[in-house]
Amino acid sequence: MSEPCDVLIEARWVVPVEPAGVVLDAHAVAIRGGRIVDILPIAAARAAWAPAERVELPDHALIPGLVNAHTHNPMTLMRGLADDLPLMRWLQEHIWPAEARVIGPEFVRDGVELAIAEMLRGGTTCCNENYFFPDVQAATYARYGFRALVGLPVIEFPSAWARTRDEYFDKALAAHDAIRALPLVGTAFAPHAPYTVSDASFERIRVLSDQLDIPVHLHLHETAQEVADGKREHGVRPFARVKALGLVNERLIAVHMTQLTEQEIADCAAAGVSVVHCAESNLKLASGFSPAEAMRRAGINVVIGTDGCASNNDLDMFGEMRSAALLAKAVADDATAFDAAAALRAATLGGAGALGWAEQIGSIERGKQADLVAVRFDEVEMQPVYNVVSQLVYAAGRHQVSDVWIAGRRKLRRRELVDMDTGEIIAKAQRWRDRIAAV
Repeated sequence: MSEPCDVLIEARWVVPVEPAGVVLDAHAVAIRGGRIVDILPIAAARAAWAPAERVELPDHALIPGLVNAHTHNPMTLMRGLADDLPLMRWLQEHIWPAEARVIGPEFVRDGVELAIAEMLRGGTTCCNENYFFPDVQAATYARYGFRALVGLPVIEFPSAWARTRDEYFDKALAAHDAIRALPLVGTAFAPHAPYTVSDASFERIRVLSDQLDIPVHLHLHETAQEVADGKREHGVRPFARVKALGLVNERLIAVHMTQLTEQEIADCAAAGVSVVHCAESNLKLASGFSPAEAMRRAGINVVIGTDGCASNNDLDMFGEMRSAALLAKAVADDATAFDAAAALRAATLGGAGALGWAEQIGSIERGKQADLVAVRFDEVEMQPVYNVVSQLVYAAGRHQVSDVWIAGRRKLRRRELVDMDTGEIIAKAQRWRDRIAAV
């Protein structure tokens, strides 16, 4: 007697990510109550399960949803605003002034909506968010059933979100309490960077992170200038300062990390730090080259993020996987570095681990939530197929994502967003463009 399930997805290949490099030929994934209940050959699945919905994907690879481990998603509305500039000029002369003019709840809501639509169409089902108005972000992610870890911002200067240090912390704690009740959404502390956050704030974040058991999401060692300025102002490199303040631990999600010594790499590995490699943003802002393979070989959980659309200029995790893998090879001077299986793992299970969600998502395993992505392999650009995992990393593009599920619920069906009004999202983006450009 076959057993009922909600959805049975039958695919040409299932790429579970765990174990690494494994590809299951002609397999099916059964989903019930938003979770994966079985993974087995298609013929056996048809005998074992009686699905309410059967999805046949005869020319597709089914992979875990991609995890974008570092984003500033409201900044999709600033895509292309100030290109071809170094980091500090980009921030101080263009991005921060523009934000001061327009940032508010509506800007954040509309930017997140645009980002969700882009991410879903590119196979991303989860992001690690770092921006202001976390309450608005969280409500928007929850409204569309998108999985997100939302940052609770801390910075030493006034913003539209908070005016004083105490207000940042008061609002962070209030937002954390409210967000805990939302499905698919969690929180992390998001101090901006060592050059914009004081020792007193970092100490307070460490205590609260320990008490609440939530991660700390921090830009760190992004540029050589940051390191030099940190040494001049504090007498030590920023990493040493953050370490002395007790933040170098298994909860730290350190973003960029282009300037590292061997000892700093060893310290990160020993402490269980996760490092987010944002290859394309680092290249575009000339921030430096992260030693991704050296960190990976040391045992660090190296994961992948796009950064925000103002510095990338997209949320394309397929492109980011490829760039991360290729750049890692060049930096390591080793063609075997950061191989395809490692890149795919960094963009899925590794990212889930950084966010503290590896028990729930990041791989196709029984008991995990069904965050799944179907990628078409029947196009000219994908032929012939010798190695499915290599093809996903080095040949596939986000336009080949056909279907997406989050917690078992369909979000993209044959390239069409299921519960989002694409026309209205585009119209809102254009209105924001007109407003920002007019100032």
